Amino acid sequence: MNVPNIAPHIAKRAVHWWVELQSGNTRDTDRRAFEHWLAEHPDHARAWRHIESVSGRMRGLSEHASAARAALAQKPARRRRESIKLLMLLFFAGGSAYVAEQRLPWRAWKADYRTAVGERRTITLADGTRLMLNTDSAIDIRYTADARRVRLVRGEIMVTTGHAEPSSRRFFVDTTQATLEALGTRFAVRQDADNARLDVFEGAVRIEPMDAPQNAAVLHAGERARFDRLQVARVQRTDPDDAAWTSGLIVASHMRLDDFLAELSRYRNGLVRCDPDIAALRLSGTYPLDDTDRVLAALAHALPVRVEYVTRYWVAVRPT
Repeated sequence: MNVPNIAPHIAKRAVHWWVELQSGNTRDTDRRAFEHWLAEHPDHARAWRHIESVSGRMRGLSEHASAARAALAQKPARRRRESIKLLMLLFFAGGSAYVAEQRLPWRAWKADYRTAVGERRTITLADGTRLMLNTDSAIDIRYTADARRVRLVRGEIMVTTGHAEPSSRRFFVDTTQATLEALGTRFAVRQDADNARLDVFEGAVRIEPMDAPQNAAVLHAGERARFDRLQVARVQRTDPDDAAWTSGLIVASHMRLDDFLAELSRYRNGLVRCDPDIAALRLSGTYPLDDTDRVLAALAHALPVRVEYVTRYWVAVRPT
């Protein structure tokens, strides 16, 4: 797909207009406002032409088009925000990003358990296993006579396996890249677009890559590794601070500002951009995940930066 070079705030506004016009409840005043926006700048018209082109091709993807329409028809604002986020990906991120998502957003809407952006949720299963879902995460649970399986559809989970089951009933977490077998343990799994990450805090976990089971590896307490469908990357020491999200915190220890903002952005709707001139600034501290606006405001006191809100959902951090 040939993706035009469109500023993100224009792309997002174009998607909002597409959602509005697809709703079936557009008033004459709304249409006039849209036409005014369209004529304001050539990039507005370019963004809209691109959306029309891509949405035309999307009609051939019946499952996804119908799911999008169903999501947009839902009253909860959370569902509409998620549909807009996905449409931004489909319309402007290009084909490679769409493939990387592997249609997971649609599956996440149908998942057994899920969280919204910024939400965390703890589930206790019948066998005593505790699953904590991080922001924007989704899982399916499938227990059979001989196995307990959790499918990480997207996002991140902390698993503390229960002991109220016979040893013959093994516990697995399935990701896009590999199957993980818990060997009596507490561990976290984070699913990213191209790979996943395992952090083991107690016990041990066996990783078996989907396309190369002969490359299986066992990680023990205090170890971390990224993995894909072919291999497990070099094992490193896990950082206990990476589990701080389970307590509603983000802990930075001499962390690059761009990395910090990328992590913080997982917990708020919209986009957070970091100016390249300040990306390498370092930050330390403990920050609450439940109030990301407060965290952004604190940056201006800790570093020579300013925070600009283009909209509630578009934030830019720039040098002072």
